Amino acid sequence: MPLARPRVRRRLGAALVAVLIASGSALVAAPTGAGAASEVVGGDEPIDYVALGDSYSAGPLIPVQRADPLGCLRSTHNYPAYLAAHLDVATYVDVTCSGAETADLDKRAQTTILPGPSPAPQLDVLSDDTDLVTLGIGGNDYELFGSMIKVCQEVAPLAPKGAPCRRHFTNRKGVDTKLRDADRIRKDVGRVLRGIARRAPQAEVYVVGYPRLLPERGTCKQVGFAAGDYRWGNRVERRLNRSLRLAAKANGATYLNLYPASRGHDACAGKEAWINGDTLKLARAADFHPFKRGMRAAAQEIYFQLSGGHTAPARVAPRAADASGAPVVRRGAVSQVRLGEAWRDHMRAQG
Repeated sequence: MPLARPRVRRRLGAALVAVLIASGSALVAAPTGAGAASEVVGGDEPIDYVALGDSYSAGPLIPVQRADPLGCLRSTHNYPAYLAAHLDVATYVDVTCSGAETADLDKRAQTTILPGPSPAPQLDVLSDDTDLVTLGIGGNDYELFGSMIKVCQEVAPLAPKGAPCRRHFTNRKGVDTKLRDADRIRKDVGRVLRGIARRAPQAEVYVVGYPRLLPERGTCKQVGFAAGDYRWGNRVERRLNRSLRLAAKANGATYLNLYPASRGHDACAGKEAWINGDTLKLARAADFHPFKRGMRAAAQEIYFQLSGGHTAPARVAPRAADASGAPVVRRGAVSQVRLGEAWRDHMRAQG
């Protein structure tokens, strides 16, 4: 049974009101959007923010990559950093890590993509003082995304107009194993959310869904799937987001849906894309992962939903995180080629 969620301290609503007043907004009433606090206790209470999650939160290869640890391929320009700036939080700790699965949040030290120190389970940074948690996780469990992308590209030439990838992942009993695994992730995320509630009982917790990877219709060389597998791939991602939404609802958290806002910004969208295609782009983005503009847009959409419909500034400097004290890796300090090779090795191991 999910744990009952304790009464939160309502600091998030107060902080949002303070930010809106400082920005000169004509609307300064307490936000009433999804998950926002409904009662204002004043604008001077600080917000302690912790970001948890995988590569879609961490930002692999987006400059500047942090060194705490470097193997997590965590950017100083990911959506948690922009969101922390939008909310003007008092403290901001980001332990997102590329390659993370749900077990890396609460059960084990993660094996990082680049060999080196392993971070402790992400939930270890939570405490009674934590007020706000964002969680973006699930796509790596059961190799859901990684093996799908790898296999879909490999089998596309076998039936360019068909759906050979969907057939590959349908077992002899007719079970679509990708849809099955996307459903299984609901239980894993629920376990993590209950762990967050125990460690940070005062926190407001938000589960961040995945943005669109594939277009609604059509195909493109940047993705390289067979024509019939685009629709199926979208179905798998929507099923994953459904699991995240249901897990949040069952465990006292709020789901933040990035899927509608990212319409027209998928990997096939060219200059409008928030998500990179199949070509790793050093100092820009890992393949099939967000660009910096995608991270900025995600933070704006999250803020929009948290604030009950207020628009965040289009341009804001990302907030520097309060973390282990290790210096970030400045551009050129660590070879981007080295980071790229480590990422390629990681992706080749998928599936």
